[in-house]
Amino acid sequence: MKIGILSDTHDNVWAIDKAIEVFRKYKVEYIFHAGDWVAPFSLVRLARSGINIVGVLGNNECEKRLMFKKAREHSNVELEEQFMEKELEGVKIALYHGTSLKLVEALVKSKLYNIVIYGHTHKPEIRKAEDVLVVNPGEASGVLTGKRTVA
Repeated sequence: MKIGILSDTHDNVWAIDKAIEVFRKYKVEYIFHAGDWVAPFSLVRLARSGINIVGVLGNNECEKRLMFKKAREHSNVELEEQFMEKELEGVKIALYHGTSLKLVEALVKSKLYNIVIYGHTHKPEIRKAEDVLVVNPGEASGVLTGKRTVA
């Protein structure tokens, strides 16, 4: 199974469309979004890809949380607050927005998950620690670094 990972789309619809294009090219079956969508239309835009979406909300969704929950009701999106557990084909995945790097490391050290995905920092990272794959896709929006990245 192939998964695509993105985070920090920050309402950049052009970046979301480009990410969808990349994920389709690689025949991704699930897209994991690690938060900071910002507005619900970003969720709707990604959901229109037809690819299964698994996501968490970030620190920039704040007062829009109810609107996000309403938007997901009519889509192919599984959405939680800032943390979600998902198991796909025996692979245990932790998806966390990433506002606390200490919590990221605690998830890794717990060894409860095969993969720990987080965002928030806008810095791409892929590493193996404690036999756990740790992935931060960086920022899909390019808003802080000028680079649009996904994993």
